[in-house]
Amino acid sequence: MQAVLALAAAAAGLVTGCVVDAVIERVPKRQPVRPAIRCGIPFTAKARFVHLACAGLFAAAALRFGWSPALPAWLVLFAALLAISVIDLEHYIVPNRILIPLTAAAVPLLALAVLGDDAELADLVRGLIAGVAGLVAMLALNLISPRGMGMGDVKMSFVLGLYLGFLGWGEVMLGFFTAFLLGAVIGVALLALKRRGRKDAVPFGPFLAAGTVIAGLWGDPILRWYSGSP
Repeated sequence: MQAVLALAAAAAGLVTGCVVDAVIERVPKRQPVRPAIRCGIPFTAKARFVHLACAGLFAAAALRFGWSPALPAWLVLFAALLAISVIDLEHYIVPNRILIPLTAAAVPLLALAVLGDDAELADLVRGLIAGVAGLVAMLALNLISPRGMGMGDVKMSFVLGLYLGFLGWGEVMLGFFTAFLLGAVIGVALLALKRRGRKDAVPFGPFLAAGTVIAGLWGDPILRWYSGSP
């Protein structure tokens, strides 16, 4: 049954990729998204990547969360993070047109998991606290180094902390640590390859998204391995 769910989620991801691709193309141009949605054959390499990445993320989420009321919340998050990551890489922005609806939908979606007996109210409260903590920490980094941390990343940290905090404090620490680790490693690699200079900006949104995906999908086994637990 888990394999059937994963295949169904992958198919849903391919269809959702049409919406994500339209969002990526039109949101930075401040154009309406709904009239632009077409689910035809993606001819461009970027469109193919978006469709396949969305399908892969949806399948991985289905394997991780199974037939859980929390699954829709993570599917919405992964689709949004995919769109944000591509836009940030291309335009160096984290659009409010994606971030605000995602944040507004996050609490009701996660509350469904509580109502469905898949989680407890304490999990949602912990998520809200983690979201605020992430926001405050990232805002402090922005004030210290505005060039290294944009306000889009700061605003993004609340919803990421909310989702990861819903799973546990370990996932919160792992997600943000992984984001900064990936950012440092790839930043050094870009400098070594002379693809970026010391004063060139590197978008941090994709690293935050990657850290969240890693902690959300594989946080539990990683944390158990790190702590030496069976």
